[in-house]
Amino acid sequence: MKLPAGRPLNIMEVCGTHTHAIAKSGLAQLLKDKVNFISGPGCPVCVSAQSDIDAMISLALKPDVIIATFGDMMRVPGTKISLQGAAAKGADIRIVYNPLDAVALARENSGKKIVFLAVGFETTAPHAAACALEAARLKLKNFYIYCCLKTIPPALKIILDEKNDIDAFLLPGNVSVITGYKIFDFIARKYKKPAVVGGFSAAEIMEAVETLLRAQKPLVGNTYAWASPRGNIAAQKIIARVFKPVDGKWRGFGLIKKSALTFKREFARFDAAKVFGIKPAKEPPTKCRCALILKGKIKPSQCPYFGKACTPLKPLGPCMVSAEGACAACYNNGQ
Repeated sequence: MKLPAGRPLNIMEVCGTHTHAIAKSGLAQLLKDKVNFISGPGCPVCVSAQSDIDAMISLALKPDVIIATFGDMMRVPGTKISLQGAAAKGADIRIVYNPLDAVALARENSGKKIVFLAVGFETTAPHAAACALEAARLKLKNFYIYCCLKTIPPALKIILDEKNDIDAFLLPGNVSVITGYKIFDFIARKYKKPAVVGGFSAAEIMEAVETLLRAQKPLVGNTYAWASPRGNIAAQKIIARVFKPVDGKWRGFGLIKKSALTFKREFARFDAAKVFGIKPAKEPPTKCRCALILKGKIKPSQCPYFGKACTPLKPLGPCMVSAEGACAACYNNGQ
């Protein structure tokens, strides 16, 4: 593709794993004369609304509740405390590496209510659905899921509809394995921009960037060996069996239509928000600039709090502590 006059090509990477790989490998510095990498809404923890984080913490503090969560949720700051802070107050919070471990916790602790915090994109949605199906098979009455699952394409449409200088997209290989990369065709068809699905090593990212640079017209290409046009049909079916699309709150974006997943009526008994009576809440004010970073408006180093009032030991927002957060990637790699 033709390079813009007077500036590098602006490529938005739509995956937190890409962001960390680019920072760790030094690709941003290596290619700075030709390519400017811009982080997008690719960190599922980071795009979770502040009100959802607060709801998770309130669930953790309820009596007889055990929270099952992935580790990078622990230090995400809520309005007052984090899940780590809730644990210090006596909340029972267990870190799991496989969502089905949360189902096992429910079987082993029949006198407790187990709430799994389902945070993620299309990549983790099949696992959350599998948990609901397994809990239904076992007839568990003490297992619940707080669902913060989101889908990538609606957020990209919001970004593309706004005025910006993004020239091309590096798309997430892991999401494309599930959805198929044809789901991103709208980027080329409607918005006339090239996009390529790429892997996560420095070499794979370079391959995807080369494909973008060689593109003669808007396209949605693929350089990730595990991705296919149609994706994983079995995974798509299990998601559709348990969940349905719904309007969802995103940090920095507000309410995006049909961008989140919620339980179908048959599985509503597992919905922690309904069972525990969690009501929709307004987003509390925050100094954190994660919202601007997630939309590609600023880089972490352009935030006035980065590395000063906001550090991994004292974060203002999730981008500084999530395993896929852009601020964490920059801070931990000396940028």
